[in-house]
Amino acid sequence: MDHADHLKRLKFRAWHRGTKEADLLIGGFFDRYSAEWSAEEADWFENLLAIDDVTIMAWAIGTQEPPAEIDGPMMRRMQVLDYIPIAK
Repeated sequence: MDHADHLKRLKFRAWHRGTKEADLLIGGFFDRYSAEWSAEEADWFENLLAIDDVTIMAWAIGTQEPPAEIDGPMMRRMQVLDYIPIAK
């Protein structure tokens, strides 16, 4: 599968998590950063999507430490939380 098709499938999965909060966190992260991802970074995100939303959100807000295979530059970007749209 080519990179563009891979990203299309990841976008759908990122925005259809089951709760509005998870959609905003995971989908928002995808929308903000995916255009610049390498194939390896897209694979990291795909692996992340296999994890339950509560755990991903705990890692993102810093209430739990991510395991070594998830921790790294991509998780650090996710932890910034500047990609979540906040209505005013």
